[in-house]
This record gives sequence, structure tokens and C-alpha cells, in this order.
Amino acid sequence: MTYEYRANRRNQLYRYTGLDSSSVLMKWYAYDGRPKAHSALGGYAECRLIIKSVDTAKEIGQIVDQLDAYCDTVSANLTYPYNVAGAFGYGHDDLETYVSNPFIEAAKNGTTASRKVRVSNEEDFFDDVARSYPKLPSEAVSYGNEWDLYCATMNETTAKVRRSTEKLRVAEALASLVSLKKPAFANYLIPAKELAWESFGMYWEHNWTADGPVKQPVRATWQNKLQQQISGYVDSLFLLSANTLGSQIRKAANPRFFVFNPLSWSRNDIADLAYTGTYPVRVIDVATRKEVASQVILKGGNRFLRIYAENVSSVGYRVFELRAGTPTARPAAATVSGEYISNGRYCLRLSRSGAITELFDTKANGRQLVKPIDGKYVNDLGVSNVNEGSPVVVENVGPVSVTLKAVSPVPVPHTVRVTLFANSQRIEIEDSIQANFSDAEGGPVKTWAFSFNLTKPTTRHEELGAILTAKKETRGGHYAAQKSRLDWQTFNHFADMSEANYGITLSNVDCSFFKLGRSTVDSLWEQSSQLSALAGGQVDAKREDKGLLGIFGQNGQKGFLYQFALMPHAADFEPVTAMKRSLEHQNPLVTGLITGSADTYPASTFSLLNTGDPGVLLWALKPAEDGDRQGLIARLWNIPGKPVSPVVQMAMPIRQAWQTTHIETNEKQLKPTGNQLRVRFSPTQLNTYRLQLTN
Repeated sequence: MTYEYRANRRNQLYRYTGLDSSSVLMKWYAYDGRPKAHSALGGYAECRLIIKSVDTAKEIGQIVDQLDAYCDTVSANLTYPYNVAGAFGYGHDDLETYVSNPFIEAAKNGTTASRKVRVSNEEDFFDDVARSYPKLPSEAVSYGNEWDLYCATMNETTAKVRRSTEKLRVAEALASLVSLKKPAFANYLIPAKELAWESFGMYWEHNWTADGPVKQPVRATWQNKLQQQISGYVDSLFLLSANTLGSQIRKAANPRFFVFNPLSWSRNDIADLAYTGTYPVRVIDVATRKEVASQVILKGGNRFLRIYAENVSSVGYRVFELRAGTPTARPAAATVSGEYISNGRYCLRLSRSGAITELFDTKANGRQLVKPIDGKYVNDLGVSNVNEGSPVVVENVGPVSVTLKAVSPVPVPHTVRVTLFANSQRIEIEDSIQANFSDAEGGPVKTWAFSFNLTKPTTRHEELGAILTAKKETRGGHYAAQKSRLDWQTFNHFADMSEANYGITLSNVDCSFFKLGRSTVDSLWEQSSQLSALAGGQVDAKREDKGLLGIFGQNGQKGFLYQFALMPHAADFEPVTAMKRSLEHQNPLVTGLITGSADTYPASTFSLLNTGDPGVLLWALKPAEDGDRQGLIARLWNIPGKPVSPVVQMAMPIRQAWQTTHIETNEKQLKPTGNQLRVRFSPTQLNTYRLQLTN
């Protein structure tokens, strides 16, 4: 953004309000950081005018005079109508620590009969503002992304952190079941856990700009180390928890395995078992004693047994048995004819380039969902000729799923796999790039374009703890009409483009940002039906010297993975449905061999938790940070925009319960009844609870 663009703000003290109506008091002064500017207010070193000051107290005294001028509550057209003002921060990007004596001296020198100057710890400043101005303006808008974007300059490393974060949901849910019967089973992982938490806290540290004294290779190596510490802990907890749960269910004469669902609703979905025993085998649902659909697939060079599992309980499991014999013959999940693949719901064409050039929804009167925009189709990496590449081939044909594969050398070597299922509305897409694209044709920035045949759709997407409408606030959206950066939106679990009665949800695992149409910093193409997922690259240049920010050339990385799922819906956008379908795509059912000698857990099915409301989703279930004796922590998200009071039900009696902060500090003790606990949510609110169970 230009300095002029940032020089004025409509509110400089205000309540930044979440969609759940909770708020935080904000000070965000208008910023004029042009070279030789005479004010540092609005930056992150507000008490500093000179990089190498020889008289710090005098310099801070000048800031006091500027704050005094701010406290003008008399003049007309006031931009800051308050008589309390504060400036914070002296350090800038220096490594030195500055002591408080110059601040104390400046405060003494600046205090007069008509003004008081205080050295503040920030908290007492905001206490003063809250007391003096209880009715400040409120803002509930997004200002977009700025320095956040630089993590895409090491996109595969960032994607690994994203994958580990999602896998942590599964690992902690598994650990919750295991710890109820075997406390402290994962205690030896505590040092790794604490290191992972520190790494999470530092991974997005703000010097991703990589233009400071720390050289880019050093910074990149550090980012990789943080990612490995995060992934190492998550992978270890996942493996330990899955294996231990398998040991808590009694084995039988024939091999058995569990299928675990970490989500808070019952699911029908695919499950893949890494089975190295003798084939062929039939797969039997232990609870119903019926054979389920199964097939053998190759994934990552390894063989898996893929099944279609039905009625896998919320935060629970279902047990299946392997019996020698040829599976019952069933029709293939999809039919293939050249570059076309179709099942009972879709017919699509996968071009040699990996772009999907045709996609028909046969349940919606054969509606064509692809409409090229600026020469780009769906899942288009930016090729000039969609037919350039090797002939499309079939992989993993069976009654559960069928996969098509395309391999193309342009614009960089990449592979695309598209999978259709017999009993799922998902179209799964696995993209990979097998080369560094820093010097590739078309420049260092790469995107996967998704161009849909929709008429002036509205785009919604998941931000942090909120689902936003990608329009300016003046047109019914969630983006600020001024001072916001609009070229790249946050791409968490999903983005959805919908017109009246029809839309497409795009589930996303690995990308952090997307662009709507030809959006720019100050122009949001709100009605575009094209979304471009940022595959990686340096998207920013500094205003001062045009230097590119972030890690150059993806730090030499040559392998990238991107996983998407298309989920069309013949209905208006519904946030709970979009989130559930995306979470199902990104949290596959987990399998594990059963090895136990006792019935610690039931032999066929089990469910630990039910949220009591389909719109309230379990966001995390985990053993408490302070140890197993402190119970389980459940974080729940009431996604719809209405208050609810559901009854959470556990499989075991709830001995004690508290509502806590998100960092697990008890706030309010609650009164459970047996294995039930009534909880209350404001619209779109996230709450955290501590549950101590009797087991």
C-alpha cells in the first residue's frame, strides 16, 4: 500500500469486534512512514524518530508533544477526538534491549499542570481508554493479508506445517481415547510437544520478509527446522496413539482393524489400510456381519486396502475383519473413456495438461461447471495448450474409487490425479509439481486457477475462526472499505462460490491464499467466478526499492504437493455443510490393526462424544496441557449465526466441568448431569471446555 493510502484512518481507537460479538480494544493510529516523516505514530516503533539517537529522552519528548497535539478535542473535523493518547515501542528491528530510564525522564519532563505523561505497560493505557470512553466505535471487518503472504515463498514447507496442524486434530482425538484408559501413555513425548508448541509460535514470526541482516539461506534453514519439529511431534503422537488404541481392543482369530473418525458426526467414507498380509481378502463389518466394498490401491508406491466404511460414529471407531477369499464382485466406481471419467454424479474431462476442461453435474440436468476465464480452466496451472502432456492413464480401478492421471511438462513438470467415488460427492484432486519454479516460464509466482460457470457468484471463505464474505462492507461483505489489502484472501479449509440455488465448495489442504479474478491491492473482484490458489512465489515488492520480499526461489525446493476437492451443491451456500465436507476431505478416516488381549474398549463400535447440535462442530479434543489428571479439553465451534444451548454427551459420566480460555485457564465451573453437559454459545462462537470423566 502507498503511504498516502495509509495516512488516514476512520477510527484510531475502536472496538475490533468478532462475528460472535466479543471484542478487543484497539489503538491503530494513521501511519505516515514516508522517508523523513516527522512522526512515527502508527508504526511498531512509535517512540522512535531517529535510528541512532544520541539523546533518547529528548527524542521521546518530541513524541510526547506529538501526542499532546493528538489530544485536541476542540478543533473541527477531528480525526482523534480523545484526550488520552499513547505511543509504544522503541526497538524497531534492533537486537538491543532498551531500559525504561529515558521513558521515565521524558515523562517527568513532559508532565505539566495541564497534562500528565505516564510510562505505560500498555494495559493501563487501555484501562484508561476503556474507562474514559466506554462507547468507542466498533469495527467487524477484515483488512486483508500483508506480511502473512511471505510464508508462500516456501510453500511446501508451509504446506507441511498446515498438514501437520490438521493431522494434530486426529492425533489428539486418538490420544484422548487412549489416555482415558492409559494415563500418561505419551509422557515421553512431552519434550517434543513443548518444542512443537514453540515452533508453532515462531513459524510465522514476522521477519519472513527475509530482507534483514539474517541471510536468506539461514532463515530458510530455520523455517525448515521449525517445520520438522512440528511434524516430528505430530507424527509421533499419531503413530503412538493409533497403535495404542489398537492394543486396547481385543483381537480375534482373523485379522481385524479399526476405522476411527476424529470428527463430531457419524460418517460414511473411504478408509485405507496399510495391509501387508495375504491377498485376496474380504472385508466384514463386525457390527453388521456384512461384507463391505473393497479394492487394492497403490498410493505413494505402497499397497493399501481401500474400503467404504459406513456409520463410523462421532469421535469413535468401527471394527472390520479380514477373511481370506475373493471379494464379492461389484461394478467399478466410475467408467473411463479416453480423457473422460464419469460416475453417477459427474462426468469430467481431464486434459493432458492436468486442467479439467469439462465438468458436468448429471444430477443438475447435466449442468456444465467449467467456463474458461482468461484462457484458464479448472485446476489450471497456466498452460497455453491444455493438450500438451502425456496421454491420460487410469489408476486404481475398483468398486470404491477410480483415478485418472495426467503428466505434463508445461509450464513446469507436474502431475495431476483426479479421483471419483461410488458413494461420495467429492471430486478429489491431487496436484504435484516436480521442479523448482523460481525461473520457470511465466515468472516465479504460480497459481492453480479454478474457473467456474457461475453467474456473479458470492465467494465465502474460512479465515481464522470466522467464515467471511469476500465483498467490501459497503456491499454486504466482511472486508473494510478503506485501508484494506484485497489482492490475496486467506485460504484455510475451504472457499465457496455460490449463486442462488447452486454453488461449488473448494476444499483446500496445502495453499494459504487465493485471489479472486484480477483483484489488486485496492480492488476486489467480488463477483468473479475464477479463484486462483497461490501455489507459491514472491508476491510483494518493497515500495522503497522494489526489492522482492520473502525467500527467493522457494529455497531451491523441487517437490510440491497440493490437494483439493470439488464439492458442487444444488442449493444455496450453507456454512456448516461446507465446513463438514471440507473437514471430511482433509481428515480421512484412520485405520489401525487390532492387537489387544482384553476388552479395554468395545469390540465392534464406540463413540466418545456428541455435540448435541449439528451446527456445533468439535474443533479439537485433546488431553489437557497440564496432564491427564486435568481431564480432556474440548473446543467447540458454533458455526451458524444464531445462539444455541446444546447438550454435549460423553460416553462416560462427567465428574467435573469448566469453561476455560483457549489456553486452558479455568473461567467458570459448570454443572454436568451424568454424562451430559449443557453449554451455551453466541452466534459463530468458539468455546473451550475442560471435562473430567469417570472411566
